Amino acid sequence: MRIISGSRKGQKLFEFNGMDIRPTTDRVRESMFNLIMDFVYDANVLDLFGGSGALSLEALSRGAKKAVICDIDIHSISLIKKNAEKLRFCDRVIIKKISAMDFLKEYRDSFDIIFLDPPYNKGFIRPVIEGVVASDKLSKDGIIVLESDFIDEHGEFDGIKILKQRKYGRSYITIYQRGVD
Repeated sequence: MRIISGSRKGQKLFEFNGMDIRPTTDRVRESMFNLIMDFVYDANVLDLFGGSGALSLEALSRGAKKAVICDIDIHSISLIKKNAEKLRFCDRVIIKKISAMDFLKEYRDSFDIIFLDPPYNKGFIRPVIEGVVASDKLSKDGIIVLESDFIDEHGEFDGIKILKQRKYGRSYITIYQRGVD
């Protein structure tokens, strides 16, 4: 796993060893960023299921202003910190050991890009997206970038519309935007 483009292009990231983790592949991440490239520069980013931090760190490499990365797993938090340090992004990253739903309830900030790459088929998508909309976490033209399994939920939600959607193997990348007519 590596940073695909931007100021840290080619830098390898630390990865999970021997754990049942499904990181976003470089190919899917590259395709995802091709879909959202017009939104990344100078963006405030939130990653509610941080994992290794690869999505937010890729956004920072491509010019995002800052990132808040959340995860509830202590191993993920440790890995995100190591990756942020390796890439010299510590001054632009806030790392929180907190669940997605608790973050949505406790913090008031709004974001230009919200990454959602929850564990597949565990029922996280609907409550988290509804929580994002209800808590007004998206900036005026903000987007949610959802990676989901082909059998997981990736359809319409009140308050946001599908801007773009692509299928890569068993993964769907769905880009939702608030304020789309």
